[in-house]
Amino acid sequence: MVDNGHNQPTQGEVPEDANEHCPGTQSEAAGKSDACKGCPNQEVCATAPKGPDPDLVAIAERMATVKHKILVLSGKGGVGKSTFSAQLSFALAGMGLQVGLLDIDICGPSIPKMLGLEGQDIHQSSLGWSPIYLESNLGVMSVGFMLPHPDEAVIWRGPRKNGLIKQFLKDVDWGELDYLVVDAPPGTSDEHISIAQYLLATGVDGAVVVTTPQEVALADVRKEISFCRKVGIRVLGVVENMSGLRQPLAGFRFVRPGDGADVTDWAMDYIRERAPELLALEGCAEVFAASRGGALGMCRDMHVPFLGKVPLDPQLCRAAEEGRSCFEDQRCAASAPAIREIVEKLLAAGDATQ
Repeated sequence: MVDNGHNQPTQGEVPEDANEHCPGTQSEAAGKSDACKGCPNQEVCATAPKGPDPDLVAIAERMATVKHKILVLSGKGGVGKSTFSAQLSFALAGMGLQVGLLDIDICGPSIPKMLGLEGQDIHQSSLGWSPIYLESNLGVMSVGFMLPHPDEAVIWRGPRKNGLIKQFLKDVDWGELDYLVVDAPPGTSDEHISIAQYLLATGVDGAVVVTTPQEVALADVRKEISFCRKVGIRVLGVVENMSGLRQPLAGFRFVRPGDGADVTDWAMDYIRERAPELLALEGCAEVFAASRGGALGMCRDMHVPFLGKVPLDPQLCRAAEEGRSCFEDQRCAASAPAIREIVEKLLAAGDATQ
């Protein structure tokens, strides 16, 4: 345990949900002191090895060939974090950069589906585990590739999750990468503590936090930002996803009030005959109420960068379901430009740190 002059552990050694007077995860008393009773981390702390982790040297050596490392976090599930991680990786690879996408959402690995890689198997060589390559410059690693069936439940305790994350970092042969994008599970759990501990020593650019506009999501994002500050990870910025529904008028389905009968064909014929210029317009609607200014207002209050808004685009949802890039054609006309603008801001932030 690091002594800060007051016989208390440094913040980086104390889990987010620890009890008051936590002795620190590296203390010999971890999981055994009176202060540990009832703590959700007690079993993990009591059984985890203490002192310097010898695997950190192996992780540092493996990560030495990775120029930039970006964590993608969210306070809640269901905000589109994995969709953003996948499309961020597609965008970076589309710029000719060497990209790795690491999925550490152990219990809910959705990255294989979002990149159209379901059913692939991991191969091992003398250099370590080989990523699954979607393109020559986009490699992917996920626990989803290790499951016998995509519907298989992963029921693991913290130490086993941490062990797999460590293996992903020290045993995967990423080669020379410009960017490693890490898709983390929602919240501030064991996986987050582990990835922060393992990557901080190797140099991590920071974290992108994904949210939706409503306050119920932003409340958890504030905790995520607090977590990043406590463990020493820079917040690169916040993305407001699903920021209002937006799609061309021709993409809407029309129903009759009352009985819900589908009258799309009639409505579209009517528009084509009477007002065809309307077909060039996009329909917009606020799906989630941003009662306190949404993500932008939160960023101002917490003094973190706001990266931008991505509209709720049905075409982006289809791209994620089909495992393809939203940049490959013009179908994601509402969301692709917004994501590209966010990616450009991240690239500029990365250049500024060099």
